[in-house]
Parts: sequence; structure tokens; C-alpha cells
Amino acid sequence: TRHTQRVGVHCLAIAQQLQEGTHCNSDCTQQRHASRRESLQQLQGIQQSSQPQPQPHSRASKGKSRPATMGVPELEKQISEQGLKVKELKTAKADPDTIKAEVAVLLKLKQEITALDPNHPQAIVDKKKKKEKAKAPQGPSKKELRILAKQKKAAEDAAKAKEAEAASADVFGEPGVCMSASMTARRWTSVGAVGPHLIGSDVWVRARVHAVRAKGNLAFVVLRQGCFTVQGVASAPAIPKAMVAFLGKIPSESIVDVEASVASAQVSSTTQSDVELAIKKCFIVSKAVPDLPFQIVDASRNENDPKEGEVTVGLDTRLNHRVIDLRTPANQAIMRIRSAVPLLFASYLNDQGFTGVNSPKLLAGSSEGGSSVFKLEYFGRDCCLAQSPQLYKQMLSACADFERVYEIGPVFRAEDSNTRRHLCEFTGLDFEMAIYEHYYEVLDLFGKLFNHIFRTLQNKYSKELELVSQVYPFQPFKFLDKPLRISFAEGIALLREAGVTEEQQGAFDDLSTVNEKILGDLILEKYDTDFYIMDKYPLSIRPFYTMPDPATYKKVPAAEQLSNSYDIFMRGQEICSGAQRIHDHTLLMERVNHCHGDAGHGGPHPDSIKGYTDAFKFGAFPHGGGGVGLERVVMLFLDLTNIRKTSCFPRDPGRLTP
Repeated sequence: TRHTQRVGVHCLAIAQQLQEGTHCNSDCTQQRHASRRESLQQLQGIQQSSQPQPQPHSRASKGKSRPATMGVPELEKQISEQGLKVKELKTAKADPDTIKAEVAVLLKLKQEITALDPNHPQAIVDKKKKKEKAKAPQGPSKKELRILAKQKKAAEDAAKAKEAEAASADVFGEPGVCMSASMTARRWTSVGAVGPHLIGSDVWVRARVHAVRAKGNLAFVVLRQGCFTVQGVASAPAIPKAMVAFLGKIPSESIVDVEASVASAQVSSTTQSDVELAIKKCFIVSKAVPDLPFQIVDASRNENDPKEGEVTVGLDTRLNHRVIDLRTPANQAIMRIRSAVPLLFASYLNDQGFTGVNSPKLLAGSSEGGSSVFKLEYFGRDCCLAQSPQLYKQMLSACADFERVYEIGPVFRAEDSNTRRHLCEFTGLDFEMAIYEHYYEVLDLFGKLFNHIFRTLQNKYSKELELVSQVYPFQPFKFLDKPLRISFAEGIALLREAGVTEEQQGAFDDLSTVNEKILGDLILEKYDTDFYIMDKYPLSIRPFYTMPDPATYKKVPAAEQLSNSYDIFMRGQEICSGAQRIHDHTLLMERVNHCHGDAGHGGPHPDSIKGYTDAFKFGAFPHGGGGVGLERVVMLFLDLTNIRKTSCFPRDPGRLTP
């Protein structure tokens, strides 16, 4: 019984303690040993009285001790009790033989229950069968079932997303690279053409994403094409909600195709301020990288009056990443105005009977003499890039009988001038014309030509001018119906009245940049014009081909002799230099030799321009003309602070790329 077992365990424990006591040192008392022996005798007596007495070995008595056979419930109970007994013995660290005997009883009970029910949980399982059972496929665990459930849901979500993508493929997405594989019947509308007259109509536009903002079921997209911007709006459920998220993730400066309905709206932040686009479809044509060198919004701010905390972009950064900089509406407008000037120049001169020509830019010598030329090797010979088409346009006009010619082309100046108004390469607008009596015929044409350009820019390019003024504020350019003309001497007199001394500006010295600006301010104040012509410059500061003034040539000291030459000014800065040219061969050679000689102020060696001078041996028309710098005209008309802003990819002494 359980009670008997407990007594046995206690006896064993006391016996161990007594054995340990035999090893005590001599200080242990006899009383302690006697007490332990007495306790052991008492426990042994209890154990003997608890054991059952031997019975006669009769079948009747044996049958009364335990039923011949027990059912499964009785066996389950005994197995449970025997199992607890074995566990307690092991916990108490009982005698191994005792534990072994009790384990044998437990096994006997399990054998009996196995005989009755081999599949019972307490049944003894054959090791071989147990291994086979372990190897047999088992059902998934709870963890595996959770994983399988998640995978199933993910697959269902992916299937739904694929279905949604297939359904949305016709309204938004990235079709891939345009490789001219097919054509559609789409009719495209430029952003600048989107206006109130299209309200209620559907349009297709291709533009850059200038800015985008998406939240919830609503997205705002500002589309930009060239100078012009328009706001687009997309909202669910009019479009799929996934499309709103798609729009919100498009990087700025990406190019998109948008189908939209034009709706009435008031949007002050875009050029198309009285309409907006209700977006129906959007496809990415070319995706921009997220990290731009600078933001177009930052480069589009008023650089003269930046607000606190606003980021502005410096000129060097702009020029280093010029293709990005040129995307700003203001720069788009500048370049459109720049494009208009030579077109207006050419169209006006065409109407006046001029012929467009192209002169060579590779020359055996310099165009006008001096050292400011880019030299290079030409098949083993020295040559240079043309400083000007000057000599060739004279030969074509006066000697080849074209009489009136113009050229629009590149000009190269190897001047190490790092100023805000100089470039090493710029576009020249040149013309040369035969005259009948006086070089004023040229000045009259110049005046009418520039008035035509100025009026057309103000009338037909008002939107572009407004866009420029938002970033580079300027005062409208002023000019008179009949352009103002003053002589060089009159200009010097105005400077003297303003306090400019002889030391600051000599009466026969070329005007300094500072004095040019002072004179321009004086003329604006006195005559209310930003455009004027000044003639009769000293002969000593003009090129060898300039016609001398008949009233002073060889009649006064050389330093005081004047010429039939002129400069044209905008906002107090020179944009054009011109003159009546020498058409007489004898006088021409006289001036060539004088300028090149010791008494002259510099000029080419006569042999280096022999082809030019010989052309005048065979008769030449009296003629005159001038050359205009396109970039300066644009810079001064818009009152920009730096000429580099008017060139797509400017070239100066420090910049050869991009």
C-alpha cells in the first residue's frame, strides 16, 4: 500500500543517516546514536505490521487477492497509481532494487492493458512499429497551419491585386520604352493650348510632373510643358484608388501621358489659371530618378528677393546641370525670346531685300587683327577661328554685287574676360549693305530694325516676359518711335555735365564700361529711352576698314580725327559696333598700312588680308553695316544680371562643359 511504501522510504533514510553517523568524529555523543537506533527499530516494527500475513495457498484465497482478469478502467486506475509510486521512489532516491521491482509491476500492468487494447494510450508499443509510426506522414502542426493560412491569404491578395492591375492597365501604369512599335489615334494638346475654350472636352497631354501631392482618395498633379503649367486632379471613386497611390509615387520631372477632361477652375499657381484637368488616365513615358541636382521649384524662385527659409540655386550650380536649369519656366521663356530675336532680324531684313549668307569660320589670319583669336592647326598650317564675318560680308556686299547681305552665326573671341557681359563664343547678327549717299542710310535701317524687334517681343511674347519677370524682375524696355542719335562729342559733354572729369574719361578715348553705364542713365533720365545710337567716334579707336570723317581726316591732329562709325546701346551698354567701310582700294591700303605701322593702334599685316584688299581693286560699292551680339540684346532687353543666362551652354574662359 501507499502507506507501507512511505514507511519503507523513511526507514531507508534513517538507515543512511545512521551509516553516516559512524563516520562522525569522537566529539559525537552516544545519545545521538541511541536516538537514531531507537527510531529505526520503531519504523521497522511499523513496516512489519503493515505487511499482509501469509495465507494458505488455496485457490479460493488466491482468487480473493485480485480478480483473475480486470477490465480496462481498473487497469488504467492501477497503472496511474503505480506510476505515481515509481515517481515518488525516484524522487526520494530510493533503493534501485526497490524502484526496479515497482517498475516491473508497472510494466506488468501495461502488458495486461495492451493485451486488452493494443491501441490504448497506456499500451506498450513495439519499438519497430513506433519508428514506423514516427516515419509515417503526420498532419500539420498548429504553427504550420498558421503559416499555411498566411500563405493562402497572401496568394489570394496577390490574385486580387493581379486582377486589379489587369483591370487598371487601361487607365494607369508604365507601358515601357517607346520604341515606335505602334501608333494610336490620339490627338495631342499642348499645355499652353489648354484653356476655357476646351472646357468639357477630353484632351491628351504629354508633360513633365512639376509637382505632385496625394492623400487618401485625392491627388493633385501640376503638369509642365515648356513655359506652361496646368493643375491636374484625380479622385476616387471616379478613378481606381490604386491610381491615386500611383500618381502620388511618380517622381518629379518624370514625363507622363495624361488623358483628362478640361474643367473650369481658378488656380493662381499655374500659367493656365482658369482651368484644370480632371485626370482619367495616366501613363509614365519616362521616369526620372528621385534625387535631382536641385529642385525646379527652388530654381524658379525670385532670385532678387528670396524669402526667409527659401532655397535658391546659384549660377554655377545651374550651369553645371544646365539641362535641368533650362527646364524652369523662366529659362524656357528666355530661350524662346532669344529664338525670336534672330528670326525677327532675318525676317525684317528679308523684307528689305537682303540675302542671308554664311561666311567661313576657319581663317588663315585673324578677322580684324589683334591677338584675341583661337589658334589651331589646319593640315600642317596655322589658322584661327573667325572673330567676325566682317571681311567676308564686305566682299559679298560691295564686291560680289549682293549689295545687301546678313549673317547669323557663331563668333569666337579669345578674350580672357571673366565679366558678366562677355562670352568667348556668342551668336553674331551681322548685316552689310550698299549705300547711295550717306551712312545714315544704315542708321535709319538699324533704328527701324530694332524697333520692329522690340515691339514684336512686347506684343507677341508678353507671357514669356511675364514668366521671366517672376524670377528676374525688370523694368519694361523703353524706346522711341524715332531712335535717338547723338554724337560721341555730345555724349562726352553729357558726362562732363554729370561731373565725369577728363582724367576719368578722355575726350578722344573709347568709353569705359562704367562711363557707358553712366551715360545710359543720363540719357534715360533726359530722353526717356533705353535705346540710342552714338556716332562720329574718334578714328584712332576704330578698325582699319572704317571710313574717316571727311571734315576732320588729315585736317586736324591724328588723335582728334573722327570717323563715320557708330555704336548702338541698350540700357547703357553697347550691343552693336558699325561704320561706313572703306570701298576705295587706295584709301584702304593707306589705312591698313597706317594701323599696322608704328604710328597706328594695331591691325593685321597687309599680306595676311591680301585676298580681302585685292577684292576692292575691281570696283566696289560704297557700303556700311554692323554686328550685333545676340546674347547681349536678350540680356539687356530683359535686364538680366549675367549674359550666361541667355546662352544654352555658355563658353567663357573658365567653362568648356557641359
